[in-house]
Amino acid sequence: MGKQLYMVAVDGSEWGNRAADRAITLARQTGAKVRLITVIPWSGIQPLTLDEMAHRPLDKKQEEATAKQEILDAIMKKHEDSGVDISGEFFWGHPVETIHETAKREKANMIFVGRRGRSKVADLLLGSVANSLAHTAGVPVVLVP
Repeated sequence: MGKQLYMVAVDGSEWGNRAADRAITLARQTGAKVRLITVIPWSGIQPLTLDEMAHRPLDKKQEEATAKQEILDAIMKKHEDSGVDISGEFFWGHPVETIHETAKREKANMIFVGRRGRSKVADLLLGSVANSLAHTAGVPVVLVP
């Protein structure tokens, strides 16, 4: 049996960052690997929120660079001395479906997710990623406040 794998859904929010901190702390104690995943919901024609309308770059390459540098690289740099095997990747798609499919494909043992994300308005309108994952993931989901 290989190392346990903790998947962490991160989106650049303080709640996502706390989920990463919690997963990495637990991984240090258990010897698990941590896989950070961020999903960029591309809605180029019709943004979902006012924040997306105001801040969404029109260039997908720029958005990919932002996701890598500001979300994934920032967390990995913060925890580079933790001794934990941490990797990260971003995807385009629907956050819940993409996180669920990736966790299943990579045989994650647990999914860590912040209780809230960047878009509080979208959470109210569409249901939260954390809530949806808790009902569909098939593995334990740790909701981090």
